[in-house]
Amino acid sequence: MDLVFSRLDDSVARFTIHGATPAFANALRRSMIGEVPTLAIEDIRIYDNTSVLFDEMLAHRLGLIPIKTDLSQYVPRSECSCGGEGCPHCTVMFTLSVEGPKMVTSGDLISMDENIVPVHNNIPIVKLWENQKVVLEAVAEVNYGKEHAKWQPTLACGYSEYPVITIKDTCDGCGKCVAECPRDVLELTKDTVSIRVVNGESKEKDCSLCRLCETACMDSGIGQDPAINISSDSTKFIFVVESDGSLPVKEIIERALLHIKSRSSDLIEALQEGL
Repeated sequence: MDLVFSRLDDSVARFTIHGATPAFANALRRSMIGEVPTLAIEDIRIYDNTSVLFDEMLAHRLGLIPIKTDLSQYVPRSECSCGGEGCPHCTVMFTLSVEGPKMVTSGDLISMDENIVPVHNNIPIVKLWENQKVVLEAVAEVNYGKEHAKWQPTLACGYSEYPVITIKDTCDGCGKCVAECPRDVLELTKDTVSIRVVNGESKEKDCSLCRLCETACMDSGIGQDPAINISSDSTKFIFVVESDGSLPVKEIIERALLHIKSRSSDLIEALQEGL
């Protein structure tokens, strides 16, 4: 298999996998969502809360705040040598002590580890009025997205089969398919329809497989079959992955692939032991 990136930074990756199967593509997507651990607030001790939010609503909001995670320093609580009791290797303590009038945000959380902080400092938690206050301690732990969505490291993670556009010789160059395409994948040049090329790169991969061009071609009265055909290659997949900021998107992809490799190795060992 080959993997080619068209975009890669800390927050977003867009890449194409060649020579894969739908089963592998789905396994990779599920692994990125559910098998890459991150930190999220799990346990909260509230000492004072006179805000308009009930304790459980306040706790829910705190749990959904994405937290920068260093997996070289922290391990999942269930896999830690402390046996799940909670220690500095799998948990991080946060404190919050604020008094109104004030909009309480994620930036008001004070971490016991200066490197483990909320991804964004401006996430609203609750608005306090005069004489209202919130005082609490919160413990963030490392866990997996398969246990709860708050531990998912991705905001968006999906794929589609690579589009294949075929323009037949029966095309009369009417241009109706070009006008109908919502993503400007096609162009009309001298009564000839072709796939648009921008900066030396074909826009074929931007096709959404909506097939509006086929419908427009049929409406032109060209015949029983459209002169343009949209299909997909089931061995090539376009992935788009966006991190919530807790981990760089490249690390999410790498750890998901390592998880698939590890599970495959476990199955091979189990098979060999059973023979």
